[in-house]
Order: sequence, then C-alpha cells, then structure tokens
Amino acid sequence: MSSTRRRGSPPLLRSGPAHGRAAGPRIGLALAGGGPLGAIYEIGALCALDEALDGLDFTQLDGYVGVSAGGFIAAGLANGMTPRELCAAFIESDSSDGGDLFRPSLLMRPAWGEYFHRLAALPGLAAQAAFHFAFKHRSLLEACERLGRALPTGLLSGAAMERHLARLFAAPGRTNDFRRLKRPLVLVATDLDSGEAVPFGQPGHDDVPISLAVQASAALPGLYAPVEVQGRTCVDGALKKTLHATVLLDKGLDLLICLNPLVPFDATHAKRHKVLGSGEARIPRLVDGGLPVVLSQTFRSLIHSRLELGLKGYAVGYPATDIVLFEPDHRDPAMFLANTFSVSQRRLLAEHAYQRTRELLRSRRSLLSAQLAPHGVRIDAAVLDDPARRLLGRPRRLPGTRSARALKRLDEVLDDLELAVASGRP
Repeated sequence: MSSTRRRGSPPLLRSGPAHGRAAGPRIGLALAGGGPLGAIYEIGALCALDEALDGLDFTQLDGYVGVSAGGFIAAGLANGMTPRELCAAFIESDSSDGGDLFRPSLLMRPAWGEYFHRLAALPGLAAQAAFHFAFKHRSLLEACERLGRALPTGLLSGAAMERHLARLFAAPGRTNDFRRLKRPLVLVATDLDSGEAVPFGQPGHDDVPISLAVQASAALPGLYAPVEVQGRTCVDGALKKTLHATVLLDKGLDLLICLNPLVPFDATHAKRHKVLGSGEARIPRLVDGGLPVVLSQTFRSLIHSRLELGLKGYAVGYPATDIVLFEPDHRDPAMFLANTFSVSQRRLLAEHAYQRTRELLRSRRSLLSAQLAPHGVRIDAAVLDDPARRLLGRPRRLPGTRSARALKRLDEVLDDLELAVASGRP
C-alpha cells in the first residue's frame, strides 16, 4: 500500500453532493484491472477494508471507476452489491446472488464467430496473395502478409460473461443502465482505431448497457476479441492508462481509494509463504520459470511503472485530494504464481488477499488512521486485531505457536512505527 497527503493547497471547487448524498467528505473508488486474478484480489481486499474501516460504505461512495477486471467489481458496487455479496457471487457461487458469476468457463468460451468470419475470408486472401506474387512480382513474404488478415483478433469471447452480467444486473434493485444508477460509475475501454479512452458512463457514453461496457473494458487484445459498441471497436481500457482516476478526481473528491492487483514480483526478497496449499515456494530466478513467467513479469512491470507515473501526476494535478493505494506485497509469490481458473484456487486466493490486506492495515495503522480520520473514516481495532476472522469457511485456526504469533504481531507494530516516523506524523 502507498499513499499521498498534500497540505497547504486551496480546496477544489465543489459542485454539491452527488446523487442526493448528504454534504460531507466526498470519497471515490478506482479499481485497476488484472484479469481473473485481479477480480479475486480486489474482492478479498475490499471485504477486508469494508470490515475494518468504520464510516466507509463501499456501496455509497461518490463515484466509481473500473478498468478491465476492475469494471466487474465497480459495476457491482455501484449497483448496491456489498463486497461480501460480490464474494458470494464471484467466489462462492451463491445462486441467491445471480448464480456462478465468476465461473471460469464463462471466461474460456472460444470466439467462434471471429473464427468463422476470418476463415470465410481466407480463400479470397489466399487468391490475392498468389496474384501479387505471380503477376506483380512481390516477394513471397510480402504476398503472404495478406494472409495475416485471416488470423482471429482474439482467441476467446466475452459474450457469455456479458449475458451473465446482464442477468445479474436485471435483478430487483439493480440496473444495467448507467443513467439509472444512484451513484456515478465509469467503465473505461480503449477505441482500437484511435487509441482514445472511451469512458462509458460519462455523458455521451451512458446509453450503453453496463454489462456491454464491462465486456469492452476487459477485452484484452490477443486474448479476447474486440467488442463492437455503437460503431466503435473497443478493447481493454488498460491500454491507455492503468487507473483512469482523473474521471473521478475531476469531480473534486476529498479522498480517492485505489486498488491495483498487479505488481511486479521481487524474487530477490520474496517471502517464504506457502503458495495456496502447494508447499513452500521461493523463486530466486524468474528466468527459470520459462516464457510465461517472464512475460507475466514484463507485463506487470510495464503496468506498474505507468501507475506510479500516474499517481505522481495526480499528486500534482489534484493537491486537495488524498489518494490511498492498496496493492499486493511485491514479495508475495502466491499472487504471482496463482492458477486463477481453478475453483479451489479461486477460494484460496480470495482468502489470501483478505488476510494479506488485514496484515497490511495493521502494519500501516498509524499512517492510515491519520489520513482517513479527516474524512470520517476510522480503523476498527477490534475487528482488525481479531485473529480468527476469515473471508470464507470456518473461523480461522491460528497458525504457529504463541511466540511465533507474538513475533509476527511485533513485526507489524514495528512496520507501523517505521512508516509513522518516516512520514513525520506524531
């Protein structure tokens, strides 16, 4: 977790309470993407924050912005679904909340329509390639480049997930229409043809179904086929920015809470955590993990460096807003090696994110308390210090011996003290 606090700057102009909310601190939530893992992490982390922070209702905020997988969660919260209800629908597959919303099979449907469309074009493209090679004296490689147009633009389709979301948001008390929400919601995609951000939910882009906007925002190029929305070809919103928080900061927020699930893994200082039931894991050299691990680290590093630059820009451009960022520990192998398409792993990952967020809150207690108190939010010490709390299943069995638990608690207190001293807070 990182955070910034800027003092001595004039307050932003306020336009009054949004959507009928009583006057008071204006708080927003920005959720970055990260595929299935991102959604699982954000649900576990939000459940921990929702329990431990008094005065903060994640269904009653002054605005939400979601990118890619974060769009799933933001849309649910804006529709009045609590973090625990999202956990039931996404993680535990509770049919009372719309069924198995996060069923892995929904994310693994082949893009058959895209395959057939490209296959139908193959004979014509092959004839063109042969013509250019035989009669226009083009090189074989140049002629064959035309055949690239027959390759599908995505392996998978998000249409099944979109239909499931549409059913979920059609339930009583919810809506699939941005204009009927009680709280502002923005889901950001990228226009493939122009490279511009498309902020669904903003004026001029609010007549698109929320479920379709979620699908478009999460259409990672190469993996998911682009989504056609009102004449635009849309892909993942993360192509442009990691958070797109400016759509909320421009409203003059007092506090912005951000969650980012993807961080580069620091193998040189990795903790020796048990990786979700598979035994101890330590990765001294990522190159030993092969191409998938190298690509994952590369993607995470690019996304995170862009996030860091964005946060620095927010600090300069919006000096009257407190910004608090929550993200996984860079040394945690569990959030780097996870198999997010396994049902059992999905539950363990959510529990892991929940417990690690609670640990982070304890080790940052003093700094966070000072930052959140001006906005009417306080840390509930009784909840946060309860060692038996769990996200899923039975009460937690306390790990290790009494002395080991005491040492762990001492480590959290020392981390908290070190951050408080470094920040110059009393």
